[in-house]
Amino acid sequence: MLTFGELKKNLKKDFSGFKEIKVAILADNASQLLHTALRGIGYEMQVSFDIYEADYNQIDLQVFDTSSDLYQFGPDFVFINQSSEKLLTSFCRKDSQGQADFAAGIVQSAKNRYDFLTARLKAKVIINTYPEIHDRVFGNFETKISSSFIYQLRRTNLQLMELSQQMSNLFICDIAALQSQLGYGFVFDPKMYVNADMVYSIDFLPFLAGNLADIILSVTGTFKKCVIVDLDNTMWGGIIGDDGMEGIQIGHLGSGKIFTELQLWIRQLKRRGIIVAVCSKNTEDIAKEPFISHPDMVLRLEDIAVFVANWNTKVENIRYIQSVLNIGFDSMVFLDDNPFEREMVKSGIPGIAVPDLPEDPAEYLVYLRSLNLFETASFTEEDEVRTKQYQEEANRNMLQQSFENESDFLASLEMVSEVKPFDKFSIPRVAQLTQRSNQFNLRTVRYTEEDVRGISSDPSFYTLSLTLADRFGDHGLIGLIILKRLSDSELFIDSWIMSCRVLKRGMESFTLNAIVDLAKRHNFTTVVGEYLPTKKNGIVKDHFLNLGFSQAGDKWELRVAEFENHETHISLKSVNV
Repeated sequence: MLTFGELKKNLKKDFSGFKEIKVAILADNASQLLHTALRGIGYEMQVSFDIYEADYNQIDLQVFDTSSDLYQFGPDFVFINQSSEKLLTSFCRKDSQGQADFAAGIVQSAKNRYDFLTARLKAKVIINTYPEIHDRVFGNFETKISSSFIYQLRRTNLQLMELSQQMSNLFICDIAALQSQLGYGFVFDPKMYVNADMVYSIDFLPFLAGNLADIILSVTGTFKKCVIVDLDNTMWGGIIGDDGMEGIQIGHLGSGKIFTELQLWIRQLKRRGIIVAVCSKNTEDIAKEPFISHPDMVLRLEDIAVFVANWNTKVENIRYIQSVLNIGFDSMVFLDDNPFEREMVKSGIPGIAVPDLPEDPAEYLVYLRSLNLFETASFTEEDEVRTKQYQEEANRNMLQQSFENESDFLASLEMVSEVKPFDKFSIPRVAQLTQRSNQFNLRTVRYTEEDVRGISSDPSFYTLSLTLADRFGDHGLIGLIILKRLSDSELFIDSWIMSCRVLKRGMESFTLNAIVDLAKRHNFTTVVGEYLPTKKNGIVKDHFLNLGFSQAGDKWELRVAEFENHETHISLKSVNV
């Protein structure tokens, strides 16, 4: 983590060309240095944070007055930062009954602010958990007294987490977790608090700003999707080619426990949707043997989406993995114990995250947990089957090599798609696609579940969700269309997003057929499209041109009466639009 001084120097650098995100900071403490740290860490992430900072301890005046500067600013995110120190002062002023009901009042206040803000702003709200302060009024007995401060503080944190589960545009910056990692003495500076009403130490501010930036970027579609792991002395202790399967260190005794627990962590990542790939300099059969036969291996071959073990450079092999997965290098994390290999990958593949693992493997997991590499803003059941989907994709790639022409290959897949409006089952996945998809995304508009529900019930919008299955397996929901009525004759494509896993299957043409069919049935004569370029969606630059749209200023138009359905090798399972 960079120091506060290093982040401050970043403010003098050129932010031009960076994505701009508007953030409002409302705090019960002096927050000007947090402002600085957040701007500085934005430079490291190639983001220009445009920050509105309210006077401290003016939270409710800003939130509940629609004429306040907050509403004039129009933020994308509102960070409401409250400190445990101010919370303790408020708690001490309560009578016994007020102390017993303290947590409920704090959580209700958070809900009231959220409801008021989101009803008037198209903003996401971020609140924080409270770091623990033990006032020791009851000593250790405080855990048995419901009116003690620590009991109410812990209850507050739990109920805030439960509140965030109910509110799709509410996110939590877990300062309590940061304190458990770094220590209260690192987080809080009593001299700064007394002299400047700043509750956070200078050394802690980069960690807080980094955590806050992680949340914001994950919501806006920037996050890690894949972990690529080396094997020897990374996944297990020892060298499989020299030591043999019986000689590698893994299991529950001695140093083997280090690697078993790392594998458990990686398997948990896989279960929440992170793609796991292997990249090893090894003979493939030898490298796979522990995954197949070793009784203490936690990870098995079915957990690995792409397994590459050969004697090519790791740069070459990671490029191959990327070609199979079809995700950006900046969505990947590479883990390798060898400093030379790490430096080769860093220099050969700009954008990929390559943590400098400690020399002692015992420190691997603690270090990796501290980096918070895999921040996410959503989770759905479909995330749990992502590895299987990528394994099926690898099988498709192998099949494709046996065909001389693409048309015959596509016909052999026996593809079927279901097309229907958004419903309560598809809305979480639809919201996730808007947040995560960067490449096949014509306008890159992000929506939360709450936003999508509102669109689904708005008569001025029409929606389509599209699935895709073939003889190898089911991709699940892979595409979404949000259409907005501009007039009685014009239908605007607000969002056209598809998973890159299904590119070059004819899904683009199939989707356009569905759009035009909907337009005809609702008596629209023109479909209007728009492409808003970003650094990542260049693959759809000519999307409308390739599909037969005509350019009209900065938009694209398709005359419904002149359109003839595109031929595809995809069968329609059902239509209910």
